[in-house]
Amino acid sequence: MQNQEEINRLKNLVQDLLDESKKQGASSAEAGLSIDNGLSVNVRLGEVETIEHHCDQSLGITVYIGQKKGSASTNDFSAGSIKETVKAACSIAGFSSADKYAGLPEKDSLATEFSDLDSCHPWNIDAEAAIKIAIECEDAARSYHAEISNSEGASVNSHQGIRVLGNSLGFLQGYESTRHSISCSVLGERNGDMQRDYWYSVSRNADKLEIAKAIGIKAAKRTINRLGARSLTPRQCPVLYSAEVASGSIGSLISAISGGSLYRKSSFLLDALGTQIFPDFIHIHEQPHLKMALGSANYDSEGVATAARDIVQDGILQGYVLSSYSARKLGMKTTANAGGVHNLIVETGDNDFFAMLKQLDTGLLVTELMGQGVNQVTGDYSRGASGFWVEKGEILYPVEEITIAGNLKDMYKNIISIGNDIDYRGNIRTGSILIEQMSIAGE
Repeated sequence: MQNQEEINRLKNLVQDLLDESKKQGASSAEAGLSIDNGLSVNVRLGEVETIEHHCDQSLGITVYIGQKKGSASTNDFSAGSIKETVKAACSIAGFSSADKYAGLPEKDSLATEFSDLDSCHPWNIDAEAAIKIAIECEDAARSYHAEISNSEGASVNSHQGIRVLGNSLGFLQGYESTRHSISCSVLGERNGDMQRDYWYSVSRNADKLEIAKAIGIKAAKRTINRLGARSLTPRQCPVLYSAEVASGSIGSLISAISGGSLYRKSSFLLDALGTQIFPDFIHIHEQPHLKMALGSANYDSEGVATAARDIVQDGILQGYVLSSYSARKLGMKTTANAGGVHNLIVETGDNDFFAMLKQLDTGLLVTELMGQGVNQVTGDYSRGASGFWVEKGEILYPVEEITIAGNLKDMYKNIISIGNDIDYRGNIRTGSILIEQMSIAGE
């Protein structure tokens, strides 16, 4: 249950900021406040490495004097600090150049309805209990197989925070949320070959986390499976991105259709609205009001009301990802995406992971990507990768020290299938993605 009394106290602080900005001559303003508390425990080789108790707070104000903008922040919530922070923001605005696109969002776009997103589930865990869970997780990994030779450790994290946002248009809201996780990373060795891998679980509700032993065993299995990895000769072949890395290619889509990239003309998808960029079976949509989901929000970082919407339907790009500022620059309306997308869902097919391997037949399964290697202007794509070589739908051996390359426009159009093995641990939910052909460079 949300701590409404504390939220109300913090809302009053934000209102004090807004009132002070008006007194100091700002024509409009927006202010945000956050308080975070948490516990982080790390263990390695059965011993405690670190125990950290977090208690952070910050408060920021953005003022507009006409079309001039200034921002300042502080972690001191005293009345004197509030006055000085507003003074600093107003001073910065005074030296800034006027920007005709700057300003608060339109008042009629602000959120007025606030559903319960089930985002707050405090975990009543102390350091001793967290240490026990982390050691249990690491022990399960280290004892899984004789070839597990070392450990990078296991961790348990629990965070709880309050966010409050307000502006001079009358918007003033706050909410409480939690985020908990367990992770483990171990090393394996065989005939002088060393590999590492990891696994983690994250949720707003600790009861929904994978059990510690299962996380450790999965980390160990993934490490053992990578032992004996080899490179590949140059070739072109189908590529299957496992679900945990497939979200990255969808993230590149979001970057390309984000307002900043578009108005700077630094996107390979300029003027792509209403055009076919994927096969017609691809449907990508935003669902910001899912219960307990990590990306859920009733409003964006400007207070604009979020709503479910299609971004890609039948393979056709339906909408961009815009804040109020970028929307004005483009002559459009905000899509309530100041701060990013909220639970991006890629609709899946009927195939589970093993059926996706059968559909891949002979080609590369990618389970890890390295480096950035994406040119957002041209769409050219080249990244270091590791994974497994597959023949006739069966994994033959692990591969490493390879590069996969293509162009995102071609990659998107050449998607053959999306698996139903969805990774729910992030803000982009997708299953594994099979691409018809890419270039592989190795030894």
